[in-house]
Amino acid sequence: MGAGKTTVGRRLADARGMEFIDSDQDVEARTGVNITFIFEKEGEAGFRRRERSAIANLTERENLVLSTGGGAILDPDNRRWLSERGFVVYLYAGVEQQIARTERTDNRPLLQGGDRRDTLQRLFLIRDPLYREIADLVINTDGRNARTLAREIEDKLVRAAGVR
Repeated sequence: MGAGKTTVGRRLADARGMEFIDSDQDVEARTGVNITFIFEKEGEAGFRRRERSAIANLTERENLVLSTGGGAILDPDNRRWLSERGFVVYLYAGVEQQIARTERTDNRPLLQGGDRRDTLQRLFLIRDPLYREIADLVINTDGRNARTLAREIEDKLVRAAGVR
């Protein structure tokens, strides 16, 4: 959360002449409601089922930069599809950076009604090893802007052998 996945993903897609899709926005488009509403009506499990279906479909597409929600990595099938079907870039953001980037948002269901720092630390401890497990490239986003990050990723993709 707050790593810049959507912003950096859009810039990277533009630089590579590819389509950009955010899996959370895809879920919202498929359902006609926002993620907060899905969490309220179906809980996190209901949202994760919808997210899994979207990622299964989206990872089969070509010429696409896909930004996933932060928790998509929790599902073993999502990890497998992302790893097997694409080049995975993990935009690493430390907890302090996540706090700074999410402090003014109310549309993150997992950050509602609790200590934001505690929640982000707990999520980070679970998610970070899973991201690292499948990442082809890890980029530290702390204190860096989206333009610079997208340019760095683009440079590394150009140099990487076998970029899918």
